[in-house]
Order: sequence, then structure tokens, then C-alpha cells
Amino acid sequence: MQGGLRERLSALESEALEELGRAGTPEALEELRVRWLGRKGRITRELQALGSLEPAERPAVGEAANRIKAALTELLEARRESLLATREERELAAERLDVTLPGRAPRIGLPHPLASALEELTEIFRGLGFEVAGGPEIETPYHNFSALNIPEGHPAREESDTIFVGGGLLLRTHTSPVQIRAMESRPPPLRIIAPGRCYRNDAPDATHSPVFYQIEGLAVEEGITLGHLKWTLEQFARAYLGADLALRFRPGYFPFVEPGAELDVACIFCGGRGCATGKGSGWIEILGSGMVHPAVFEAVGYDPERVSGFAFGTGVERMAMLKHRIPDIRLFYENDVRFLAQLA
Repeated sequence: MQGGLRERLSALESEALEELGRAGTPEALEELRVRWLGRKGRITRELQALGSLEPAERPAVGEAANRIKAALTELLEARRESLLATREERELAAERLDVTLPGRAPRIGLPHPLASALEELTEIFRGLGFEVAGGPEIETPYHNFSALNIPEGHPAREESDTIFVGGGLLLRTHTSPVQIRAMESRPPPLRIIAPGRCYRNDAPDATHSPVFYQIEGLAVEEGITLGHLKWTLEQFARAYLGADLALRFRPGYFPFVEPGAELDVACIFCGGRGCATGKGSGWIEILGSGMVHPAVFEAVGYDPERVSGFAFGTGVERMAMLKHRIPDIRLFYENDVRFLAQLA
């Protein structure tokens, strides 16, 4: 009995070693270990036959069986480490970084042209001594119209121009309400700009959008004159559009200023010779302005006999279109990456 069990263990050892030599992956080695040395493995089943031997035979056979089991375990572990090392070398070789290859620049986000224009315009006015003020986009008719000397029945109050949102509120049609709120909250002197988004009930076309950006300005203190307004706007226009820019002021009407003036620049598309953009005049209007109307001062509690001021407002899209010679305002809102990248 003892001899037969020893012979079977020796034969199993030889067979296991042969399979071990053929195993080419750590996964195959694990399958081999389970098949031979696991709880239901072939060698384990043979060892269960020790109980049938005579007590005197068991030590010698048990020692031989344990030696075979230990040898197989050691060989399996050595083979597994060797295969893992080979696999790691192969993976490292495949993943090796070739520093001579050209780099691949990552695609990064860029500021939207309107964001860039708004930032540049804001910085110009900061340099002229203005501070930035803000206000709500959903406004009351009082702040959007009445306090700005726009009376009941004025065409600007009609639904054809203004978007009403219910509850007696509306989407602001300009950033002028920010000027009213600033004057209500603090006494003069003050010098602010109000950049922000506005809304009009307009059908989109090459020069109109129902959503657009404005930047408005206000300066109030004793002794402010039309000369101060003219100098400020000249500095601003030339800083943004070019130092050699031809400018002209002409009278204009706005309910919240008196007198009012519009600022024109020589058409950048035709050089002032006259084209469709400037309606043949050779000039393009870029903003409205004027001296703050006494009725506006009275609405906010300022004394129009003691202080004076000027106000102005321009469209951010309009300024960006002029600077970059863009013919259609809708390009800013169509999110065509090709267009946006050109102005980045």
C-alpha cells in the first residue's frame, strides 16, 4: 500500500512539473495550482489516502507527500514572479515615452468676443476714473422708465418694444436703471459705468437682437459741463477704436438728457467715403449721450440747481462689430466655433 501511494505521488509530481513548464501566464499558473494543490486538487485527494495506511507507514509517506507539495508550491511561486516580471517589462516597453515626438497642444477654452469687448471697454472707463455699478435685470417700470423722464404713453413702454414678465415687472431695456439706483443710494459726487445685459422685443436681424449688452456711464458733481462729456467720449472712442479716428458730435434727443448728443465715427468699412453701412453718409453712430435732465435729478432727490452731470450709453456688440469689422450681430450668438476662434 505504501509503495503504491508513493508511486502515484511521484507520477503526479512529474505530470504537474510538465504542466508547470507549459504554463505561460500568471492566470494559467493559478488554474494549475488550484487543479493540483487546491482543496479538491489531485495531490490533495491522494494525501487523503494516508488514513488507509498502517500507522507505521504514515510518517514516511506523509513526509514524501509534503516534500512534493512544498516543491510544487515553491516552483509555482518562482514561475509566477518570473512571468509577472516579463509581463511588466513588456508593458513598460510598449508604454515608453518617446520624447522626440512632437507635442500635442491641448485645446483650451477662450473668452467669448463679447466678454473680451466688455472687459476692454470697462478697463478704458476705469482708467478715466469711473467705477463699475450693477443692478437687477428684472426691473420696475419706475426705474426703467418713470425716473428716467419717460412718461406714460411713451412708445418705449409699449409691448412692441418691451418684454413684460408679469407682476408689474419687465426685463430692463437698457442699463440706465442702474444709474437711478446708484443715485438713490448715495449722494454726489459719483462717477459710474453700468455694463450689463439688456432685452428688447426685437426680431433678430443683422443689427438687432432681443438680447444684447450695453455699457452706460454717469458722472454727477458740481460744475460738470458738456465739455467734460465731449472730452470723456473722445478719449473712450479713440482708446477703443484707434487714436486717428475721425469723430463728430451732433444733436440727439433722449428723454433723460438735455441737451442730447450722438457721437459718430467715420465709417470703418468705407473710410468715410459713403456706403450702405453708413447709409451713404460716411458716418456711423456709436452712442447717445447728453447732460442729465433736471427731472431725473429731482426723481432721485438731487438738487439740479447745485449739481450737474452727463450720461452716455453704447452697445457692446456695436463697438465690437466696428472694431473687428463684423457685419452681422447674430454671429455673436450662433456659437460657431470658427467665428469665435478668429476673435479670441
